[in-house]
Amino acid sequence: MSQTTHSESELKTQLLQFCEDVRMLESEIGRVLVGQREVVRGTVIAMIAGGHVLLEGVPGLGKTLLVRTLAEAVEGKFSRIQFTPDLMPADLTGTNIMGEHPDGTKRFEFQPGPVFANIVLADEINRATPKTQAALLEAMQEHSVTVGGTTHKLAGLFFVLATQNPLEMEGTYPLPEAQLDRFFCKILVPFPTADEMMGILDRTTTTAQPRVESTFPSTRILEMGQLAREIPVAEDICRFAVDLVMGTHPDSPQANAFVKKYVRFGASPRGAQAMLLGAKINAILDGRFHVAREDLKLIAPMVLRHRIILNFEGQAENIATDDVIQHALK
Repeated sequence: MSQTTHSESELKTQLLQFCEDVRMLESEIGRVLVGQREVVRGTVIAMIAGGHVLLEGVPGLGKTLLVRTLAEAVEGKFSRIQFTPDLMPADLTGTNIMGEHPDGTKRFEFQPGPVFANIVLADEINRATPKTQAALLEAMQEHSVTVGGTTHKLAGLFFVLATQNPLEMEGTYPLPEAQLDRFFCKILVPFPTADEMMGILDRTTTTAQPRVESTFPSTRILEMGQLAREIPVAEDICRFAVDLVMGTHPDSPQANAFVKKYVRFGASPRGAQAMLLGAKINAILDGRFHVAREDLKLIAPMVLRHRIILNFEGQAENIATDDVIQHALK
């Protein structure tokens, strides 16, 4: 069992406030964004967990709008970086420039880049070269950047939402598997329903301009992340998470015939960590103070789908990694 640092009654009160805060945040986002509730919930879970999100969907589904609205709803600095093939690492991290001081001396000073923000939108991340992608992913992993031999810390909340278009492959540099693993989860943005489409038209083709009305302190997000880690988890639940991840590896005893046939490499230990942490947050939002298998099953697709590598046969038959996860769950 995990160790707790609060008394049971105090923890219960804090968890009830946790639920209320998330409801308020999602309600503010819902003022602007029509539908996409599962996408919003997944994004909020990843932000509280201290991870980063890869959003994948065709153009026009509101990926950028979601990030902008989230940035408006959470206090702090927001940066949007449009990734292009000519974007250089220094364009992200910043650079040392020569500055003149009042005493007449000249010396290099660090000019921070757009990555020094609380919420960063990396738009069309797969359009930038691997060198530039690596600069962002280093910041995501280490929460710091190194320029000219000096390390600069990224303080407070640092949440990256990267978007990519699954259709347009020409002129793109797909993220390598090792770099994909740095993302807490990969969320697929679905096409809206007919009713949601009506709502979108109503909000975007009239004079009404819905806006976020109240903001949420970024420091509170960090507090909620720490609180979620105090939720106790039974050993059999941890074992279920381990077995599920091991079941995605074709050479594991837990793997079934489907996995053995179509998978080249299974999910990494980061997948198990993300699944358990996401399950803790999902349990709180469901009004429970313990983690159940259902939480793991709900979180598993978004935290594992980008961590499973199909073999040639799996790619040739257009097998989705979500199918692999469902077979592993069975």
